[in-house]
Amino acid sequence: MVVDDHPMWRESVARDLAEAGHEVVATAGEGRTAVRIAAAARPQVAVVDLQLPDISGVEVTRHLAAADPPVRVLVLSASGEQQDVLDAVKAGATGYLLKSAAREEFLDAVQRTGAGDAVFTPGLAGLVLGEYRRLAAAPRREEDDAPRLTERETEVLRLVAKGLTYKQIAQRLVLSHRTVQNHVQNTLNKLQLHNRVELVRYAIEKGLDQE
Repeated sequence: MVVDDHPMWRESVARDLAEAGHEVVATAGEGRTAVRIAAAARPQVAVVDLQLPDISGVEVTRHLAAADPPVRVLVLSASGEQQDVLDAVKAGATGYLLKSAAREEFLDAVQRTGAGDAVFTPGLAGLVLGEYRRLAAAPRREEDDAPRLTERETEVLRLVAKGLTYKQIAQRLVLSHRTVQNHVQNTLNKLQLHNRVELVRYAIEKGLDQE
């Protein structure tokens, strides 16, 4: 689903997606319309602009990420402001890409978002990880009944926290891409998390990115 209030931009993005083989199940120019349509269209991925005429793209992201099943949101915005990026990620966005990105970069980002990867315009990933580290430094009650991960799941989680892609993790551990995805999905299920962004935050809170 494509959500943008500029008709020409919205149509262009939808056309690029369709030409790349993706099924565009819906488009919307307003936030509330997008939330309503998504409930019926049930997209797997939503490409959302932040500046919308009614409710913000952050609010749209919050609704979509909380849906059942949750929609993976790739924010496509002209703004690279720190607060906009952090607000979008905290609302549940899986990725954040600037509108200045090349067509190939955008299509790759959509593909990776659909696979559950955290995708950010270069330079923004470090910003998000830095914020997670700041949040992780805050006092937090330790869960005595925290789920136990296998040694391999912990190893994969540690590499996810370091920012490696599934392909890079597979190469590092000499595993198949599918096996890595299965380990990540099992870990998400055990920890009751919804996406890779939340998984990275959990790993950083546990200090796995420093090991």
